[in-house]
Amino acid sequence: MEPDTQGGPHCSRVSPPSEPGHMLRCNMTASLSLQLGLDDLLADLQHARRCNELGRLALLAYCDVRCWARQAGEIDVAEHSSAIFTEHPHATREDFLKQVDHLISELQRARPRLVESRSIH
Repeated sequence: MEPDTQGGPHCSRVSPPSEPGHMLRCNMTASLSLQLGLDDLLADLQHARRCNELGRLALLAYCDVRCWARQAGEIDVAEHSSAIFTEHPHATREDFLKQVDHLISELQRARPRLVESRSIH
């Protein structure tokens, strides 16, 4: 069997279930995948923010942030991402950008929690 380098749902392919340390490797792979996904997501958000790409920001903030946050167990971040679009209509571009900036800050604060959980495993 080939190792699963993606850290995806097939993490059991990292080693046979009977092998000692199987769950440890699976958790580490998933944690690393979440950490790298967060790094990519933050880079995409910051680039779109710098370039004032509102459509790209909306797509990332609503779809990608919610997806990542749910996978990472960051339920508050997922709910905030959703609420930006469903509960609080934005009267101005500046209001929307403030909310995106707040979401980026939340994601940046989540990073140390991922690093900490990775060191525990």
